[in-house]
Amino acid sequence: MEETSIRRMPLIGDPAPSFTAKTTQGEIHFPDDYKGKWVILFSHPADFTPVCTTEFMTFASMMDEFKAMNTELVGLSVDSIYAHIAWLRKIKELEYKGMKNIEVTFPLIEDIKMDVANQFGMIQPGQSNTQAVRAVFVIDPQAKIRLILYYPLTTGRNFDEIKRVIQALQKADKDGVATPADWRPGDDCIVPTAGSCGTAKERMETPGEDVYCLDWFMCFKKEKK
Repeated sequence: MEETSIRRMPLIGDPAPSFTAKTTQGEIHFPDDYKGKWVILFSHPADFTPVCTTEFMTFASMMDEFKAMNTELVGLSVDSIYAHIAWLRKIKELEYKGMKNIEVTFPLIEDIKMDVANQFGMIQPGQSNTQAVRAVFVIDPQAKIRLILYYPLTTGRNFDEIKRVIQALQKADKDGVATPADWRPGDDCIVPTAGSCGTAKERMETPGEDVYCLDWFMCFKKEKK
């Protein structure tokens, strides 16, 4: 009986799969080339498609915002490097929602053989066997996967949410907190839940400076303005 090799899709908390790839910015070695940085690794179905074009224009227009957060962008599709170059040149000629003369300077991976796409579970047969879905992987400076988002081929991504999630992850790492629903920078954060009855009682009676509790399991730390 012939054995079938099954590749497990990477999950949150896993080390990001490593690879070497040809891109529009030269060869990259991932994750070694990105040590100490956060990375948004994202896939798109194909070059010269309208949804993808709006996404690339938006990502490129936000590059400075992401760089200010120590975050690099890396794109991928299964098209050739020559198709990538022609498409990115065309993007620079377009205007959309006030964005114009947009130059895409982050690397766009050529993945004709789908090697990288398969490593990250970007090819999903229920959508297409020849195109990657709109996947987003947020990878931290230790090359660990911290967020995975999958969008269908027809739906453009919410870039404000992608940025917000990185801000929230960085806040959680820096201050040892969690972020509540719809958290934005400057909002109050959630402190770790009490791990014992004694701690819960103490926290309710004397929560500490800048801490307030709705109940023993739900305490917030005020963000200093």
